[in-house]
Amino acid sequence: MHFLDLTLSSPEENLALDEALLLDAEDGIGGEVLRLWEWPRFAVVLGSGGKLAEDVDDDECGADGVPILRRSSGGGTVLLGAGCLCFSVVLAFARDPILEDLHGSYAYILRRVIDALPMPGIALAGICDLALDGKKFSGNAQQRKRYHLLHHGTILYDFDLARVSRFLREPPRRPDYRGIRDHDSFIGNLDLPRAELVAALRRAWEPMTETVAWPTDRVAQLVRDRYALATWSRRR
Repeated sequence: MHFLDLTLSSPEENLALDEALLLDAEDGIGGEVLRLWEWPRFAVVLGSGGKLAEDVDDDECGADGVPILRRSSGGGTVLLGAGCLCFSVVLAFARDPILEDLHGSYAYILRRVIDALPMPGIALAGICDLALDGKKFSGNAQQRKRYHLLHHGTILYDFDLARVSRFLREPPRRPDYRGIRDHDSFIGNLDLPRAELVAALRRAWEPMTETVAWPTDRVAQLVRDRYALATWSRRR
């Protein structure tokens, strides 16, 4: 497995890079990879099937200049920004048969993250969240191809939590463990420094090779054809 610690210069490029790493793996010119990145300003990212009108306060985002984007994976809408560490893992299904099953793959991946984090009490919540004392600090989503999957995760560690309710609407679909809680009472930061989170994620996956190489041409094409287009980000 390779390790790539890289934040590109726009949120569109960062979303495109995750998909490009998956496509390269499928094409046999890449492989398994752990990537870490963190966008320093607020940005809303819808899942591939998310509905903008249901999930996002478009007026507030426009007033504050917060871009609204859409990723290639499923899952719910998230707000990125400083204090939200993003991790992406491309895994081959050949690594373990459990990865062929969607729910099983979430459990496999997130259990490794839990075991690596130096804090007791962290639990897998719902299908694809991580929580501490009932508060969600990590949301996760996947895109799956024939031979590989791309797993996206976020970890809130020093995030301005009040901004979530400003830019995101209360979701119409909720995991059972959330109940009737609003954003402010449901989401929390994990009280660990960023350096410890990075070290934990590296322990979880033990990448063998650090790399600075990334698929620049494919990223540029994906940005042009998809991620920079309002017809993609605002299509639902």
